[in-house]
Amino acid sequence: MNQNKPKGLALILLAVSQLILALDYTIIFVALPSLAADLGFTANHLQWVVSAYSLAYGGFLLIGGRLSDLLGRRRMFMIAIGLFGLGSLLGGLADSQLLLILARGLQGLGGALLSPATLSLIMSNFEEGKERNRALGIWAAMGGVGLSLGLLLGGVLTSYVGWESTFFVNVPIAFLVMILAPVALVESRTASATRQYDLAGTISVTAGMILIVYYLIQSPIEGWLHVNTIIPGLLGIVLLLLFVVIENRTQEPLIPFRLFRLRSLTGAAFTAFLFSASFGTLYYFLTLYTQEVLHYSAIQSGFSFLPLTLSALLGAKLINRMIAKLGIAGTIASGMGLGAVGFMLLTGLSETGTAWGFIPGTVIIGLGQAFVFTTMYIAGGTGIDMKEQGIASAIVSTGQQVGGAIGLAVTMAIISASLGTSAAMESMNAVQLNGAIQTAFVINACIALIGIVIALIALKPKKSSTVDSKYGDVTAK
Repeated sequence: MNQNKPKGLALILLAVSQLILALDYTIIFVALPSLAADLGFTANHLQWVVSAYSLAYGGFLLIGGRLSDLLGRRRMFMIAIGLFGLGSLLGGLADSQLLLILARGLQGLGGALLSPATLSLIMSNFEEGKERNRALGIWAAMGGVGLSLGLLLGGVLTSYVGWESTFFVNVPIAFLVMILAPVALVESRTASATRQYDLAGTISVTAGMILIVYYLIQSPIEGWLHVNTIIPGLLGIVLLLLFVVIENRTQEPLIPFRLFRLRSLTGAAFTAFLFSASFGTLYYFLTLYTQEVLHYSAIQSGFSFLPLTLSALLGAKLINRMIAKLGIAGTIASGMGLGAVGFMLLTGLSETGTAWGFIPGTVIIGLGQAFVFTTMYIAGGTGIDMKEQGIASAIVSTGQQVGGAIGLAVTMAIISASLGTSAAMESMNAVQLNGAIQTAFVINACIALIGIVIALIALKPKKSSTVDSKYGDVTAK
């Protein structure tokens, strides 16, 4: 544990790292139109600015978690934040489509290594109980706030400085975090007698995840059964099945499958999947609504998300009280319920409306977002041995990443089927696009309702579990 290091500084570094990861996910949305105009992206190529990040992030999460456990969490944290900062620098300097896409991939790789390292450092730098739960709450809350703050900041930077600044803003933060990490964070790693790294398992799961994510990203564009998508998708499935065989035969598996017997971890992973499939797609569809239906500028679009940001901040402050009163399952179920209500309110959006029309829905969603995002990571770390915290956090993050890809892909498929067209949403007229966005929010509400059921079934504590009502400290006795 971190006995001699400044814990306040450690928490700031870890929280800031989570903030920029979440912020980077949404900050790019508002900048896309300006970026496309500057570099000459076509509609089909532009989606790779987002997809390159998703491919690398989703593909390398699991190996990132295991490397953190084996090579050292602080070491991987510093390497990861360095890669993320380098990718951001290259993105801001990019003068070609290829360089920008490569930079986004490098950011995704850095994020895949950073996310599990950050969470496992919280476990090793803060004492179990009230101290750790408080740190987890702040860390996860920064992720929820970062998602909505990214849209606001993206609008301001794009309008007044330029799209390049949405990349450059990460560089000094990443550099400062790297400098302070040795001062604030204590190193920890899992002792390994044989020092085996399960190379075969690493290659199979990483390649398999990349191919699966590629299939989910490209299928709505090229077709679910198109040869260019179905072959990579089937190959990805084969590689993941091969990974299962390898893991059952190796002495030191990349992912110990016994972890999946822990209800708290599997419940958290399923929750993360459903959270990202519903709440995670909100930003894409609302950005389309403000910029393509209402024809707002980047800064107008960004400021229209301010109420969502503020409600997410308020929700973060209420987490400990919620967990103390309702427990983990109840808090997540409440958050999912608020999301369902907010999404249904957003189905009333009109092509002749204004930002005032979606403020009530987004305020309610912001509260629910904070409740779910924070608590699902607290659930994911419950009952996990310290030596496996990195891979456990990577499993939850993988659920979140895959959920976002599948959620968006399924939503787009349903929209195409309901409208009888495979045209890109950006090419639709205002009436068609508004109808498509309304359909998306109905789907999001349905997914959130499923999330309530999953939370109450998978995360409901056993009789031996208790919740400290004073501190909201979850412990298993």
